[in-house]
Amino acid sequence: MAKQEFLRLPVISAGAEFLVMGYLMRRNILAYKAPPNNEGYDLICIHPDPRHRPQGNEVAQVRVQVKSRYATDCDRGFPVKEASFDAFDFLIVTFLNIGKFFGRNDGTTGEQEPEFYTLPRVFIRQHHDASTSWQKVKLRNLAAEIEPFKNGSGFELIAQALGISRPKRDRTILSCETEKG
Repeated sequence: MAKQEFLRLPVISAGAEFLVMGYLMRRNILAYKAPPNNEGYDLICIHPDPRHRPQGNEVAQVRVQVKSRYATDCDRGFPVKEASFDAFDFLIVTFLNIGKFFGRNDGTTGEQEPEFYTLPRVFIRQHHDASTSWQKVKLRNLAAEIEPFKNGSGFELIAQALGISRPKRDRTILSCETEKG
């Protein structure tokens, strides 16, 4: 039996971090990419207002580790070393869903929209499996438990930690102008 070679897609993998950055910035979270191979985190997030001072439970910065899986039919697990837990605040796992690759699938079918899960460090600690050298977090049977961390709801956790309100227009000014006109 021929040994199946692991498919590496460096452009797609690198794109996951930029995709996450784009979605964070879409939510008005200022995100910067850390240098390649930075230990423990891939992105730094801060408040977009340089004069903002954290209050209460807010923080000045959030460190984000990004993990990605490209296959739509992946096992919903991802490696994360226990030694890196204290180096990030959130881990965003990005299921890129570019196609199905397992079994007889070659990747040309099964494309779906990407999914993002913004998991707090405490969740990662709770679900970390260090029983093998891979040290993985497995999400396959946790669909209901991870739903609150999915896509925009997950990004909102970072916005809240930084004290970034949802962008909105002040309608009182507009209504006053309309009354004058």
